[in-house]
Amino acid sequence: MPQSAGRKPSVLFVCIHNAGRSQMAAAWLTHLAGDRVEVRSAGSAPGEQINPAAVAAMAEVGIDISAEVPKALTVDSVKESDVCITMGCGDTCPVFPGKRYLDWKLDDPAGQGVDAVRPIRDEIKTLVENLIADIAPSEPEATAQRETPRRHRGAQPSR
Repeated sequence: MPQSAGRKPSVLFVCIHNAGRSQMAAAWLTHLAGDRVEVRSAGSAPGEQINPAAVAAMAEVGIDISAEVPKALTVDSVKESDVCITMGCGDTCPVFPGKRYLDWKLDDPAGQGVDAVRPIRDEIKTLVENLIADIAPSEPEATAQRETPRRHRGAQPSR
């Protein structure tokens, strides 16, 4: 689902409390993709605050999520997103035609210390990097993909 001309893709990250995994994923996507992707996060039962261990783990890599607040999952947030990603927490999003739904199986950082959150943070980064390559490749990658010669069905390779 590469970015269509003039329109950037949008991604919604969902976890129960919108206080750990989904916040870290949204921060990674914003940090790594910049303005190439519209980013949202939400929770089915939003917590009171962002998980302090998630804040600390992200701060270690230079990303500040301390000002974020948990947000409630709404039908509109799903409708407005091209890709909806649940974070292995059993949450489900309302299903609409034309949306892409993914479930990332991730440990829950709730109640964990920063040492336990670091591997979750790093796994999320890898998943987000793969997502970016799929939905919003950088310009050189996108150009290279367009310029790669394609053989027509039945065409023989050059000798």
